[in-house]
Amino acid sequence: MSAAAGAALGDAAHRGPVARLVVGLGGLYVAQSVIGGVIFTGLPAVMRKSGASLDDIAFILLTVLPWSFKFMWAPAVERFRSPHGGVRRSRSAIALFGAFAVGSVIACALIGPTALGSLTVAMMVASFSSATIDIACDGHAVESFAERDRGWANAAQVGGAYLGSAIGGGLFLVLIDHWGWQPATLVMACALVALAAPFLLTPDGAVGARKDKPPQSLKQALKRPEIRSGLALVALYVLGQKVSMLLVGPFLVDAGLSLTAIGTLNGLGVTALGLAGALGGGWILRRIGAYRVMGWTLGIQMLVMLAFAVVAHLKLDAPVALMAIYLASAGTLALGFVALYSELMGRASLDQAGVDFTLFQSMDSIVSLVGWRVAGYAGDRLGYAACFAAAAVLALGVSTLIPRFARAQAG
Repeated sequence: MSAAAGAALGDAAHRGPVARLVVGLGGLYVAQSVIGGVIFTGLPAVMRKSGASLDDIAFILLTVLPWSFKFMWAPAVERFRSPHGGVRRSRSAIALFGAFAVGSVIACALIGPTALGSLTVAMMVASFSSATIDIACDGHAVESFAERDRGWANAAQVGGAYLGSAIGGGLFLVLIDHWGWQPATLVMACALVALAAPFLLTPDGAVGARKDKPPQSLKQALKRPEIRSGLALVALYVLGQKVSMLLVGPFLVDAGLSLTAIGTLNGLGVTALGLAGALGGGWILRRIGAYRVMGWTLGIQMLVMLAFAVVAHLKLDAPVALMAIYLASAGTLALGFVALYSELMGRASLDQAGVDFTLFQSMDSIVSLVGWRVAGYAGDRLGYAACFAAAAVLALGVSTLIPRFARAQAG
């Protein structure tokens, strides 16, 4: 985004009070991550506890497909949400698909965790609804935050993701351990409604881009070199940081940690460090830059994966050490993704912010899905130690490529 474009849209029609924006959008980001936490953290641990294979666990993660391919319907969502020359309809779009998300989580509560086929369908609906909400939410955020406040937007996004994961992957597991599947899942549905309320009850009324601008489309996005290079950056960074994360939850279960212990770890420790990384990320970025932060966090992730590999290979009975390694990974991940998405937000055009940003997130999800599928297959056949060691090598390799993107951007 050029400085001229940012200044042109820096008027009061597009900008609201920062605190109100952070609270409203932060609640939506938390709600989306509650669904993600249930699918990607809570359910894999529950399934493993019930004796499911890593391959079966990887199958349920196919419900991430809507997040991978949401770029296909992002232009239609954005044309409805922010019509050029018309009034924005962010709240209408989010309320509509939010109702589907809540309904599908209630359906999951009634289905139960063992009916894999029906549960996958309900989770797919929840994932599709959440992904569509995210298109509208990201577009609204890019339009609404001035450039100087962009760090708050990324803190809301990444910090919201950690709070949501704490609820969906932490509190959810603790509730299951004490109350069972159905009550715990219904609590998650109620949480979604409460989290969305601050945004939905706040008026908007701002207008979209000028009427003479071309309609939002994928073609308009892919014509821009900063979008194409941004997609390559996302793919590489996600490979280095996230490819082995599917295995961590099952590994902690196999290492003897209870669902309550894992849930508490996710709910308290991971959230605290994740929020620290998210909120501290803006301050750090101003001083050392996004690309240097990404390089450093990849180096730390390499050390984390090596530590997991050593524990797995030696079959160490070290629950405290495992928790410490896991927490180090959480803080690193938060800081790194604040840096990545701060860089990507600057590449999104205000004429079609939701489409551009969705392309980046879809690349994140596609690479994550492929990586998790490979990790699940390899984990059953090669074991945890080999997979974690391979992830460390991958993180090291990607860290050597990040400086090239920085030099290209500077040029």
